[in-house]
Parts: sequence; structure tokens; C-alpha cells
Amino acid sequence: MALLPTAYDVATHAGVSQSAVSRAFTEGASIAPATRDRVLKAAAELGYRPNLIARSLITRQSRTIGVVVGYLENQFYPQLLQALSHAFQAEGYRLLLFTSPPGSGDPVVADMLSYRVDAVILASVMLSSHLAEECRAAGIPVLLLNRKTDSPTVSSVTGDNEGGGRAIANYLLAMGHRRFGYVAGLESSSTSRDREAAYRAVLEPQGFGVARAVGHYDHMGAKIATRALLASGQAPDAIFYANDHMAMAGLEVARFEFGLVPGRDLSIVGFDNVGAAAWSSFDLTTYSQPIDHMVSMVVGATLDQISHPQAEPVRAVVEGGLIIRASTRAPAGAPAGAPAGAPAGGPAARG
Repeated sequence: MALLPTAYDVATHAGVSQSAVSRAFTEGASIAPATRDRVLKAAAELGYRPNLIARSLITRQSRTIGVVVGYLENQFYPQLLQALSHAFQAEGYRLLLFTSPPGSGDPVVADMLSYRVDAVILASVMLSSHLAEECRAAGIPVLLLNRKTDSPTVSSVTGDNEGGGRAIANYLLAMGHRRFGYVAGLESSSTSRDREAAYRAVLEPQGFGVARAVGHYDHMGAKIATRALLASGQAPDAIFYANDHMAMAGLEVARFEFGLVPGRDLSIVGFDNVGAAAWSSFDLTTYSQPIDHMVSMVVGATLDQISHPQAEPVRAVVEGGLIIRASTRAPAGAPAGAPAGAPAGGPAARG
């Protein structure tokens, strides 16, 4: 089998030094345009490509960001990964993707550190304080996406979980609902806890209880939770799900197992505003998490901490908005199809 061409082969073919070959393939390096063209032409003729792994041993930067995702069944995360990949590519970085069961990402992150990544992003995955400190000691920034932590060394970017929970509660009250439900994600999830706490903080002081079930951020788990709520003696007439993925499961159960018409007999609300939420088969009212804005914050914070390891961790909350669709009830007396209007305590848009 023929050996792959090396930088030395390219330098000899182009009649330049090996350092010139290195500079030709380094963005922003000082090299004459004519020399760069000669090197690139020689590389193309020989079929040469720079060895990024070898280069990382010299520069101590792999230009690789490790990303750990809890699960990909939820459409929010494939959309998020695509946006992250494009944004980091524009900055000259690539993503190295790992998946981990929802919960602690410690085993995966410990494995990831052997790949010489420049930073670690955990999407809906938690990290122990011990491993966070190990990453800090190794000079590897860590950022939590859609989760929060008390660790003083870890940055986080989340959607406006508290603002969203309040906006949903106020909206459902304005639509005349009086029996409320909540389907939680994971009990360990700060995201689910914050959404629920804000929802209850609006409803309970006004004398309304909240029936509760746990869907574990899982489609089948959400179906089981919905059945339990709707089969109870005092079934809710409005249910808020901790994310759209579970809310869509709830819509299926309400329609096909209980014969209910969402938007008339029952209001169902999700959180995220994934692409499928706008499909006519779901038409789901939801609170948005603006992915482009979140990704911009993640990329900016990550690159800043790579460049300035002593920088203070970021704690960013990205505001979303209530997107009103047909899965929720219109105001009493409103004509069919009329927009429900803006709820108290948050912006609304008709999707």
C-alpha cells in the first residue's frame, strides 16, 4: 500500500521549507500569497492533507469541542447540534459527539478527556463537582447547556425556564382553566424543576393545585403519565409538559385513548418549540427556546474561556416567548379559530 504524502514531500515538491507548508495550512499565518498558492498546488498534486492530530501535539489545541448529549429522541437536540456544528465550523472548530443516558455525564466526560478536546459542552447532562474540578485543572472549559449547576467553575446557558413557566400558567388562567396538571421530566433535572416551580408559583397562591406525574423526558413515559392524570377522578383541563417531546405524546393519548379534542376539551402546552410543534398533526402551544440565540451564547462563552482560562464562568439565560397554537383553548365566547391573545406575564405569538 502506498504511503501517504507528508509535509516534507510537499515542501520538496513545491521547493519551499516545511515551515512554509505549515503556515500555508494555518489560518491567519504570515505567508506570501504566491508561496501559499505554490504549496496548495503541490499538496493537491500529491494528494496531501495536514494531520490535525499531529498538529494538536505541537499547538496543544485540537480545534475540537467535545459535546455530550443526553438523548437524541427529542427533536430539540438534533436541531441544536446542527446549529452548534455550523457555528463552531465558522470559527474553525469541529464537534466530537458523545451520547450519555440522561443524568450524570461523568463516565463519558472522563473518556472524552483522552481525546484532547479544547472544551466540553454538556447538553441536558449533569457533571459532578469532582470531575468539573478535574476539567478545570486540565485547562478544559466546561459549559452546561439546558442545565444549571452550583459549581463555581462551570458555565451554563439555559432557556428562560422560570419566565416560561410563569407565562404558561398566566396564559392558562386567562383561558379560564381551573384544574391544572404538570408532567415533569427527570426529577434530577434543574430544567424541569425550574419550569414546574415557576408554574406553581403563579397557580398555588391563587388557590389552584397542580396534579403531577413524571414522564422522564421519554415518549412512552409521558404517555403513561398522561393516562394517570386523565384517568384520575379530577382530571386536569390543562396540562403543561416539561418539553414538547412529552407534550406530543400527551396529545396522542388525549385524542386516541380518551377521545378528547385538544383546544376544546383540554389544553396541552409544551416547552422548546421544536419544528414538529408547528405541524398540523400537533399544532402545539409551547414556550420557545430560541436555538440560534442560545448557540451564539454557547459559542461565545466557550471560545472566550478557551482564550482566557481565568475568565469568570458565564451564567446566561436566553429569553423565549409563548407560541400559541390550536392545542390550547381560546377564551370563552371567542369565535372558532380566533387568536387567544397575549397572556399576562409574557409575550405571545400566534404560530
